Amino acid sequence: MPDTQRPLAVTLQVVSIVLFTFIGYLNIGIPLAVLPGYVHSQLGYGAVIAGLVISVQYLATLLSRPYAGKIIDNLGSKRAVLIGLAGCGLSGVFMLLAAWFSNLPAVSLGSLLIGRLVLGSAESLVGSGAIGWGIGRVGAENTAKVISWNGIASYGALAVGAPLGVLLVRNFGLWSMGVSIILLAIVGLLLAWNKVAAPIVAGVRLPFMNVLGRVLPHGCALALGSIGFGTIATFITLYYTTQHWDNAVWALSLFGASFIGARLLFGNLINRIGGFRVAIACLSVEVLGLLLLWLAPDANLALAGAALSGFGFSLVFPALGVEAVNLVPASSRGAAVGAYSLFIDLSLGITGPLAGAVASGFGFASIFLFAALSALGGLLLSVYLYRQAPKAREARGD
Repeated sequence: MPDTQRPLAVTLQVVSIVLFTFIGYLNIGIPLAVLPGYVHSQLGYGAVIAGLVISVQYLATLLSRPYAGKIIDNLGSKRAVLIGLAGCGLSGVFMLLAAWFSNLPAVSLGSLLIGRLVLGSAESLVGSGAIGWGIGRVGAENTAKVISWNGIASYGALAVGAPLGVLLVRNFGLWSMGVSIILLAIVGLLLAWNKVAAPIVAGVRLPFMNVLGRVLPHGCALALGSIGFGTIATFITLYYTTQHWDNAVWALSLFGASFIGARLLFGNLINRIGGFRVAIACLSVEVLGLLLLWLAPDANLALAGAALSGFGFSLVFPALGVEAVNLVPASSRGAAVGAYSLFIDLSLGITGPLAGAVASGFGFASIFLFAALSALGGLLLSVYLYRQAPKAREARGD
C-alpha cells in the first residue's frame, strides 16, 4: 500500500484501479447517444420505449446492488470487478444480435433489452467493486478521493464513449458497437487479472436493509440531483433533433468535460469544508444549468446549460457519499457503497420513461424544467441534512 502521506502515490494507485470503471463505463457510453435514435427512427418505437431501452440498464443495476455489495464484502472487490467486466463482454454479444436482427424490430428490441439488463448488472459490480478496491488499497481516509476519481472515470468514459459510438455506427454500422464492447471487456479482464487485490475486511456484516435505512436520506438527495443527468443523457439527442440543431453529441461531451474539470479542481473541498456544504453548492449550480437548457433559444446556450449542469452535478455523488459511507463500519463498506449507489440507479431508471412521458405531453424542452425542479428538491433535502448532522453525530456518540 502506498504511503498515505504522499498524495501523488495515493492518486496513482487509485487511478490504476478506477481504470476498470473507465473501461466498464466506456461500454455504457458507446451506445448511449445511438440507441434512442435507433429505437425511435429505425425500429419505429415511440419516445417512451426509446427512453426505456436506456433506463432498463439502470433498473438492472438497481436490482443487482444488494448482491453486488454481498460479493464485494464477502468475496472481495477484485472478484466483483472481474465478474462485472465479463458481464460487459456478454452485453456486447447481445448488441451484435440486435444489429443482426435489425430487420425484425421486436427481436432486435428484445436483444437490446436483454443486453442492457446484463450491462446494468455488470455496472453495479464494476463501479462499486472499484470503489471498494480503491478504498481497501489506500485507506478509508481517502474515501472522497476514491469516489471522486471513480466518478471522473465513469463520466469521462461516458463523454468519450458517446461520440465514439456515433462515429462507429456512422462508419461501420450497429454491429461495430457490439464488437468494440466485447474487445474492451477482454482488455479489462487481462489488465485486472494479476493486479493486487484489496484485503477483505473482517467483522460483522450489517444486514443490507439496515445499511439502506442509514443512507436513505442521502440517497434520496442524490436521486433527485441525478434526474438532470439522466434527462440529458437519454434525451439530449432527440431534443436537438426537435429543435433542428446540429451536433447534439457535443452536449454530452461538454457535460462530461465540465463534470471532470470540476472534480479535478474542487474535489479536495469535500474533506476541507464537508460533504453537505459541497452538495448544496453543486446542486444550486445544477439547477441553474437545467433551467438554462429549458429556456435555451439556440444550440450555443443549450451547450452552456449542459456544461453548467455537468459542473453542478460533478461533486454531488462523492459529497453526499462520504457522509453516507461514514455511517457504517468498515466491514459493511461494500454494502454501504452499493446501497447509496442504488439511488442513482433508481433515479436514472425511472428518468427515461418519466421524462419521455413529460416530453410526449409537454414537449422536449419541458423535461429540463422537470429535472431542474427535481434538483431543487435534492438541494432542499441536502440543506435539511446539513442542519440535522450535528444532532445525528451526537446521537451516535461521535
